[in-house]
Amino acid sequence: MQAPIDALGVAVDDAGICRIRFGGAPPDRAVSPPDEVLERATDELTRYFAGEAVTFTVPLSVPGGSPFERAVWRQLYVIPYAEMRTYGQIAAAVGEPDAARAVGTACNRNPIPVIIPCHRVVGADGKLVGFGGGLWRKKVLLELEARVRIEREFGLG
Repeated sequence: MQAPIDALGVAVDDAGICRIRFGGAPPDRAVSPPDEVLERATDELTRYFAGEAVTFTVPLSVPGGSPFERAVWRQLYVIPYAEMRTYGQIAAAVGEPDAARAVGTACNRNPIPVIIPCHRVVGADGKLVGFGGGLWRKKVLLELEARVRIEREFGLG
């Protein structure tokens, strides 16, 4: 699908979205998907990028990952729209307060970016660091969410 951050390759399996890849490259885990899941995923992503949706309800099928990575991904998934957390905050939330670097690695291995919002994780000083999709994409996603939040809060959207 086409998005403001470049084409996205979206793969689904019989349980839900299993991978999103930047650049539109075909995801390596695509299975003959139920059409309705792929259509729903595409619709929700399209609405997200248009500023019309702030949550995702499409089912996810998160492949692989160590227990630590899966715990990090669960924490990422619950970061509220247009809010940010630091790598250290995520590390503390998963019970490993000294594992901020490992959180960064887990974010980089996130199989479903955007929906599992690793772009909402920033450095301890609030700077944009470490995004597998490129810092320019992280900036676009955070700016989109900030704009939509402001528009909704002030009745502009």
